[in-house]
Amino acid sequence: MTTSLTDRYLAATLRSVPTARREEIADELRASIGDMIDGRTADGLDATTAEREVLTELGNPAQLAARYTDRRLQLIGPEYFLPWRRLLIALVSTIPAIVGVLMAGLEATTADNPAGAIGAGISAAFNVAVQIAFWVTVVFAVLERLGTPLHLPEWTVDQLPDEPVERDVSLTDVCASILFLGLTIAFLPWQQFQTVIGDGDRLPVLDPALWTSWLPALIAVLVASIGLEFAKYRARRWTWPLVGVNALLGLAFAVPAIWLLLTDRLFNPDFVARFAWLRDGGIDTVARISVVVIVAITLWDIADSAMKARRAAR
Repeated sequence: MTTSLTDRYLAATLRSVPTARREEIADELRASIGDMIDGRTADGLDATTAEREVLTELGNPAQLAARYTDRRLQLIGPEYFLPWRRLLIALVSTIPAIVGVLMAGLEATTADNPAGAIGAGISAAFNVAVQIAFWVTVVFAVLERLGTPLHLPEWTVDQLPDEPVERDVSLTDVCASILFLGLTIAFLPWQQFQTVIGDGDRLPVLDPALWTSWLPALIAVLVASIGLEFAKYRARRWTWPLVGVNALLGLAFAVPAIWLLLTDRLFNPDFVARFAWLRDGGIDTVARISVVVIVAITLWDIADSAMKARRAAR
């Protein structure tokens, strides 16, 4: 015995079933529902309650239709999921960063817009990441719907990863370093256009002439240092190659900065002239203190990374 409730359930189920199979599935499903209802009414349950319980047990009509037609209800299934994820991570972790750096450098050099270079780089990297995620997902979804084999090598025990090791580089330290480097990069164009002096006048702290020489180079070193932080985190610990790269990047930033400080080429002469204490020898004091701080930080960073690499190698 069936009612309009069963008819509504059948209509909802058959809606997503190919037309050629609807009559066959409808007859089979109606008979199955009737038998299940008769079985429950024979146990003393009233027909209305039995029908509701049977239809509830059969579940969502769309899921039932998918089972009848062997249709997948997922975008990327288990067979394709791991290759999809592996390829997506590999592409998104490299290409957007490269495009972002290139766009930022292009904006800073050709468009004469250092302040907007960071934003242009971030925007380009984000757009590229979204496009990669979208198109890789579309390709794998189509491959799965077409049943295209991936011809991947069979898994063997030789592919097992090494035993997990204790991480010597914490995520907190890496995030803090990246944040500091990012703020330093952002400060360089910010001070060029947003430093307010006196009665609302904007005056760069650093010599604007450096934008044609040293400042882009220093920004490149800082961006490379961010890349080193990612590499360090992926390696889980300091290694001697990472120590060498860290030392080179530290010296690549420290040496030009110290030279500019000691030759009075770092600060904007107009900025110095606006403050009497800087004009009267204060700028030399600032330069000497800055040199000591830079040397101390650079040496400490190199020594600290070397000690951690030595400890990790034991």
